[in-house]
Amino acid sequence: MDARGAVEATLFTASGPLSVREIAERTSMSEEKVLNVLQDLIRIYDMMNSAIKIAKIGNDYAMALREEYAHFSDNYSAGEISKGMMKTLATIAYNQPIMQSTLAQNIGARVYEDVPALIELGLVHGKKVGQSKELTTTKKFMEYFGIEANSKDGIRKWIESMRN
Repeated sequence: MDARGAVEATLFTASGPLSVREIAERTSMSEEKVLNVLQDLIRIYDMMNSAIKIAKIGNDYAMALREEYAHFSDNYSAGEISKGMMKTLATIAYNQPIMQSTLAQNIGARVYEDVPALIELGLVHGKKVGQSKELTTTKKFMEYFGIEANSKDGIRKWIESMRN
C-alpha cells in the first residue's frame, strides 16, 4: 500500500475534514507518518498548480478547491446561498461575534430571514443573549469555503484577501 495514496484516498472520500488521528486510524499508519504524508501532499498539489488543494482547517485536513477555481463548482453545488445571504454571512464572519440586532441595523431587516437559513445550513451559530442572538460562524463555514484559518482574525484576513 502506498502511504500517499492511502491518505489521499481517505481525504477524498471523507464527508468532511479529518484530524491526523482519524486519518491514522483509517489508514493504519502512525500519526507522525500521516503528518509527513500530509505535508508531502500539500507540497505536491502546490507544485502541480492543481485546482485542488489539501487544506488545513483548524487542526483538521480536507481536500478543497482553490479559491480561484471555486466558481466552477457553482453550477453543480446546491444554490442555497443567495447573494443577499452571502452578504449577511460575510458580515457575520468579518465582525464576529456580532449581535443579530446590530447586524439588522447595518444590513436591514432581511437578516431575520437570512440568519435562520444560515443556521439551518450549519454555517452560523446563534446564541440567545437577551432579546437578540450573538452570531458566529461554524467549522462547517470554514469547510464550505475551504478557509485555512483557525481564528476569527484568520477568517477576517481571508475575507480581505478575497476582496482584492
